[in-house]
Amino acid sequence: MSAPTRTRTHIPTTEPGVAQATTSTEVPQLLRLLHLASPALPIGAFHFSQGLEYAVEVGWVRDERSALEWIGGIAQASLATLDLPVLYRLHAAWVLDDRESVLRWNAFLIACRETAELRLEDRHLGASLLRVLVELELSTELFPVTTAHEQAGVAHATAFAFACARWNIASLDVLRTYAWAWAENQMLAAVKLVPLGQSAGQRMLHALNTKIDTLSARASHLMDSDIGISTSLQAVASARHETQYTRLFRS
Repeated sequence: MSAPTRTRTHIPTTEPGVAQATTSTEVPQLLRLLHLASPALPIGAFHFSQGLEYAVEVGWVRDERSALEWIGGIAQASLATLDLPVLYRLHAAWVLDDRESVLRWNAFLIACRETAELRLEDRHLGASLLRVLVELELSTELFPVTTAHEQAGVAHATAFAFACARWNIASLDVLRTYAWAWAENQMLAAVKLVPLGQSAGQRMLHALNTKIDTLSARASHLMDSDIGISTSLQAVASARHETQYTRLFRS
C-alpha cells in the first residue's frame, strides 16, 4: 500500500508590520461603528469635560449619584434634543449628497454652542475626525482638510455623519454610537475629576446605556421646531471653566 499523499495548505503571509489592504465593503458595519466610537480614536475627546470640571470644582458634582444626575441631565436636555436630531439630519443629507443641508445644519449646530469653549471643542473634534478619515481613504471637498491644527467651521457630528453615510450605516445605529461615545467620554471625565472608582464608572455607564436607545429613537422623530437645548447650568460651568485657576481639561 502506498503512503497517503500529503497536501500542504497555503497560508498567505505579509511582511511583518505591513497591513493588508481591505475595502470598506469587506468590513462589517459593527466594526466600523466600534472604530468610530473607540476612545483610542485620535481626535482628542479626552481633552474636554463640557463644564464637568467646573461643576466638580464648586461641588455641584461630588459623588457617583450627582455625577450620574449631571451627565444624564445633559443627555436628556442637550444631547437628545440638539446633537442627535441634528446628527440624524446631517446623516440623511450626506446620504442624499445634499450639500446645502449639510452646510446649514453644520452651521446651526456650531451656532447652538453657548460658550467659546464648547465651540472650540466641537470644531476641534470635527477637524480631527476628518484628518483621521483621510487616513481611512474618506474625504470630502465640502470640508477640505488643511494643515492647520483647527479647521474652522466643521462640527464633530458633521464629520461623524459623513463617515457613517459613506459606510452605509443605518441612521439609528449612527445615533446610538454617537451617544455611546459621548456618554463614555463623560463617564471617564467624572472618574478622573470627582474622583470615582472604575466600578462606579461602569455602573454609571450601564445606567446611561439604558437610556441611549430611547433617547436616540426619540431624537429621530423630533420636528425641526423642537430642536434646542435646556442646559443653562452647563453653559455657566463651561463659561467659568475658561478662567478656572487650575484645570485638567482644555479650555
